[in-house]
Amino acid sequence: MKQDLLHRYIFDDLDVRGELVQIEHTLKDIVAGHNYPVEVQALLGELLVASSLLTATLKFEGDIAVQLQGDGPVKYAVINGNHQQNMRGIARVEGPINGSGISDLIGKGHMIITISPEKGERYQGVVPLTSDSLAKCLEDYFIQSEQLQTRLWFATDIKEESVKAAGLFLQVLPVNKEKSQSDFEHLEAISDTIKDEELLELDAQTVLTRLYHEDNPKLFEPQAVNFVCGCSREKTISALVNVGQAALLEDIEQHGEVKLSCHYCLTDYRFSEQDIKSIFN
Repeated sequence: MKQDLLHRYIFDDLDVRGELVQIEHTLKDIVAGHNYPVEVQALLGELLVASSLLTATLKFEGDIAVQLQGDGPVKYAVINGNHQQNMRGIARVEGPINGSGISDLIGKGHMIITISPEKGERYQGVVPLTSDSLAKCLEDYFIQSEQLQTRLWFATDIKEESVKAAGLFLQVLPVNKEKSQSDFEHLEAISDTIKDEELLELDAQTVLTRLYHEDNPKLFEPQAVNFVCGCSREKTISALVNVGQAALLEDIEQHGEVKLSCHYCLTDYRFSEQDIKSIFN
């Protein structure tokens, strides 16, 4: 199977930049064991693609979280990532799923994008979910936050044996406003011809050649996208210390052990009475 990769590209004579991301393994790891409905897996796939594209676009070092929350059957869905393209995600489903659009899944709600750079101030942008398309909601975010015309195309393929997601991104470069707009409209019209199966199955060079063979796209070295949960026994111990020894020993008396499970990767961390006493000693 192909490695999950994010590709950036520019054009020799056009004031537009682009990105293409194709993901399989990372999405499979995120949804594994959670028994999400197909529609929720697809939603997490689109969120994963969006987070990857956003992280590359913002050109920063640090963490990003793209979260949807509302009053629908999916109370929230979130992807956390960083500039190294290490991703994890989760969704909370509390009702029956009766559709695949944003309004069917999230209901009335918001998209919250939180950017936490290693150097500098934390930033949070909140956009109401006014479209049934996540791509359109993100396009609105870019207009509001950066005043830059942006288009996104998402595709997902959710099957029992495999899950895939891919995304294409175009954004105008603020150079010569009139020329940039003309360049963007030209590439946007071409990009609208991309088919989901091409975006999901063809390699990046083939996709760019298929779309922009007359516009000389320049493809940069790709960046790998990976699932990295980040949980550990040590971090779990830090959480236990905040609970307190007495409460933990009481829990052990009732259940025989203390067990904490990671919400993201579902790893169980178990602690005996001796473990707890050793932690606090």
